[in-house]
Amino acid sequence: MKSARPAGLIPMTDLEGTTAVVTGASRGFGREISTALVTAGARVVGIARKPDPLHELQDRLGPAFVPIAADAADESLAVEVLTGHRPTVLVLNAGVVPPMGPVDELTWAEFSENWSVDTRHAFEWTRAALRLPLAKGSIVVAMSSGAALRGSPVSGGYAAAKTGVKFISTYAAAESERRDLGLRFATVFPQLTPATEFGAAAVAAYAARQGPTADLPVLTPQQVARHVLDLIGGTAAYVEHALTADGPRELG
Repeated sequence: MKSARPAGLIPMTDLEGTTAVVTGASRGFGREISTALVTAGARVVGIARKPDPLHELQDRLGPAFVPIAADAADESLAVEVLTGHRPTVLVLNAGVVPPMGPVDELTWAEFSENWSVDTRHAFEWTRAALRLPLAKGSIVVAMSSGAALRGSPVSGGYAAAKTGVKFISTYAAAESERRDLGLRFATVFPQLTPATEFGAAAVAAYAARQGPTADLPVLTPQQVARHVLDLIGGTAAYVEHALTADGPRELG
């Protein structure tokens, strides 16, 4: 689906007084996205399973960051948070680090772990955003992965799960347009980076499999956070961006 501009919607350029929800907020990309949103003036509701990292982030960011320790893949949580907080920004970043290994060394439970968390949580929150619905002009940013574009033979079903995240986002954008909901959607495909827990595990697995590779520019969580803010400030009804250390590239 090509980018389009919803008629009559004002670009969101000022986050002062707005509310954002970020899943997977306690580490990696989610932590930096939450920090950038608070710095930009938003009140951020951060979701993650483990309470301690969330409370550490709250200590650093102050009362503008509201921690919720819970399973982001829980259907009732998505409905409860979106109904109670009415965000205009929703960043779907939660995920698990899968077991690493070639496909024949994994069980089905290991292979499908990312489907149960990464894809399931994107489905539940996107579904809730459409059914509520969120206010016109709200944006849902789904964090997929560069693995969804190229595959990842050392991380089980991770690449396919992240491809599922992309399709959930495209389907939702089409439904928003069909129903004239005025919601905006974006899917981001960050390159593999050792700056996250998953990226570090995957880099190590590839090195063990095929030997060290040439050093490449590293995509940082801060770069990802800045790009998410750029998307929030845009007006496209739907956009897909591959994201590397050199910057974003629009797909489609």
